[in-house]
Amino acid sequence: MDFSASINAFVAGFPYFIIQLAVALGLFVASLVIYVLMTPHKELDLIRAGNPSASLAFGGVVVGLAIPLGACLSSAASLMDVVIWGVITLLLQILAFRFTDIFLRGLPRRIAQGDVAAAIFLMSVKIGLALIVAGAISDPNINLL
Repeated sequence: MDFSASINAFVAGFPYFIIQLAVALGLFVASLVIYVLMTPHKELDLIRAGNPSASLAFGGVVVGLAIPLGACLSSAASLMDVVIWGVITLLLQILAFRFTDIFLRGLPRRIAQGDVAAAIFLMSVKIGLALIVAGAISDPNINLL
């Protein structure tokens, strides 16, 4: 095993790693901020107050955003791929919240009141959707049509 070749490969690839990581983390944080601003209840205030349902619901979106971003990073052809799929993931997570709200009726109120069952269901929808999206974007070179 050529140790110097491994070091050279690391040195050559490290700047790209840092750029991709910075873009993905920037998208991740921006998506979380946008999500918090768009949900009708104040999840972070509820979490600070010790509301477990708010914590579960917000944890679902954290994981729900991270899974597809991670999958995209593993197969992205460019930074633009990461940006595009990051935006799509955020939009799908917002739609997941709206869909679940329609299905359960009064979801923001239920979470604010500490309804853990509603929060677990919402978290499951978000993570399930994230896994499906991650699988769909894992290899953009596959042509199914």
